Amino acid sequence: MNIFVAGASGAIGQPLITELVRQGHTVTGMCRNEAGAQKLVALGATVAVVNAFDGAAVEQALRRSQAEVVIDELTALPKDPADYAAAFPSDRKLRLEGGGNLHRVAQVVGVRRYLQQASGFFLKAAGGLADESAPLATDASAGVAASAQMYAEVEARLLNSGKMEGIALLYGFFYGPNTWYCPEGAAADHARRREMSIIGQGEGVWSFVHIEDAALATVAALTVPPGIYNIVDDDPSPVSLWLPAFARWVGAPPLPQLTEQAAREVAGDDAVYYGTKLSGASNDKAKQAFNFKPRRLQWLNQ
Repeated sequence: MNIFVAGASGAIGQPLITELVRQGHTVTGMCRNEAGAQKLVALGATVAVVNAFDGAAVEQALRRSQAEVVIDELTALPKDPADYAAAFPSDRKLRLEGGGNLHRVAQVVGVRRYLQQASGFFLKAAGGLADESAPLATDASAGVAASAQMYAEVEARLLNSGKMEGIALLYGFFYGPNTWYCPEGAAADHARRREMSIIGQGEGVWSFVHIEDAALATVAALTVPPGIYNIVDDDPSPVSLWLPAFARWVGAPPLPQLTEQAAREVAGDDAVYYGTKLSGASNDKAKQAFNFKPRRLQWLNQ
C-alpha cells in the first residue's frame, strides 16, 4: 500500500514509519527540514521536505507519492510541556491550516483513506471512562477548552471528507522514547526538581499510551471500518496514583501536594483541571476492531 505520512519525523512518526516499512508498505514521509529527512531515509521511507502551509507543494508531494492513504500526525509541540501554552498558537495553526491543506489536497487527488491524530485526553465522560461518543471538554478551563476546541475542529473536518474514508485516532498522553514522559524527558526533569505536584485529591484521570503501541494501532487502522477510535492503554489512572509512581520510576523525590486554591494561584486554572478534572478513556472499541493490546503503563509495573 502507498502511504503518505505527514509529521513523519516526530515522536510517533518515526516508530510509525518503522512499522509501516516492516510490514511492506511503500511510505513517503513529509517533514520540514533536512535533519528530519535524514532520519526518514534511514528508516526506509521516501522523503518529501515540504512546508504544510504551502498548499501547492503539499499537492505536488502527495501526487508524486501516489498515496492511497494519508496519515496526518502534524504537530508543533514544544520539548517541554511547561512551554505548551506559549507553543499552542503555532500548534493550532499547523493542525488547522497546515492539516487543512493536507486534507483538502487528499480529497482533490483521490486519496482513499485519511487517518487523523486527535485527542483521547480532553474528553468529557458522563461517568466512568469516556467512549468514542463522549464530547470534547470545550467548556473546561480556558487553555484546556481551547485545545479541546482545536481537536473538535479537526474531527469536524475529518467527518466532512466526502467519499474519502476518515479515521480519527484519539491518542492518550504519549510516553516512551522521544516523549515528555520517559526517564530522559522533560516531565521527568520537572519531577526530579519537585516541580510537579498532586493537586487537591488528585482525582483527575489520565489515559496514556506507549508511543510504539500508538504506532502499531495506527498501522492496524489502515483496514478498520471508518470512524473514531480511542487509542489508550488499559490503565486509566488518577493523578494520585500515576504521578507518585512516575516520580519513583524516574528517581524523583516524593512530590508535594497542593490545595486547589494554592495550585490555582501558582500554576493557574488549567493545572487544576489537569490535576482534578480530566476523564480517562476506554479502549474497548479498538480492542474489538483490531485486537489492540497495549502494554501496561510502564511505571505502574515498578
